[in-house]
Amino acid sequence: MRRAIADTTALPPVVDRETFDAGLEALRVREKAHTREGDAIAAERRRLPMVEVDADITVAGPDGPVTLLDAVDGRKQLLAYYYMWHTGHPAAEQCQGCTWCTGQVQELSYLHSRDITFAVFCQGPYAESRAYRDFLGWTMPWYSAVGSLDRLLTGRTIGQMYLISYVRQGDRVYETYWTTMRGVEVMDNNYALMDLTVYGRQEPYEDSPDGWPQRWATENPKLPKTIDGRPIAQWSRIAAGRDDDLSGAPR
Repeated sequence: MRRAIADTTALPPVVDRETFDAGLEALRVREKAHTREGDAIAAERRRLPMVEVDADITVAGPDGPVTLLDAVDGRKQLLAYYYMWHTGHPAAEQCQGCTWCTGQVQELSYLHSRDITFAVFCQGPYAESRAYRDFLGWTMPWYSAVGSLDRLLTGRTIGQMYLISYVRQGDRVYETYWTTMRGVEVMDNNYALMDLTVYGRQEPYEDSPDGWPQRWATENPKLPKTIDGRPIAQWSRIAAGRDDDLSGAPR
């Protein structure tokens, strides 16, 4: 007979179904207001002015330099994620936040159906960073923006994560929006799903009841203290025996 393991993790109070439904309905009012406010912000975003970017700025791809215009790949719009990179560091020391965000954007057909290209503009060397992409099994278009970052990120800090939106009109390209830091959470679905659970993200900055588990350090919420400190997405790849050598050898 298997013995039950004592679990003393804090839990919400237990109530009857009627009380539970009443509390949920009260929360729904705020949830719906939040949804409508998101719609209103998106509407305002669509009405922002834009700034022209030199369409001939180049980024490095699998076949060498390509222009920003070419990176749009014939579609009307481009969403480019500017991936932070630690040049010369092994896979285990690459950015856990960028690994977390980028790994969620895998099914691109929905974006393509709306005439939107998604691509990564890595802020590190092409061969080295592309080896990381291949190690993780990602398939999105991947470029190195090294050498053009000062022009692509005018007025912004090079080396920080960004999600930037562009629109093409003929052979001209315009920047219409950008965000950084927690703004790039829109790329992920895991945090949104965690927010629906009773314990949430389990990070110390969250406003949770006393006794709620908050095991994930605020400064490194995606980087655990196990398996050599690797970003979570690497765990299964290493377990499967994938090569994480980022020496830049042709693949």
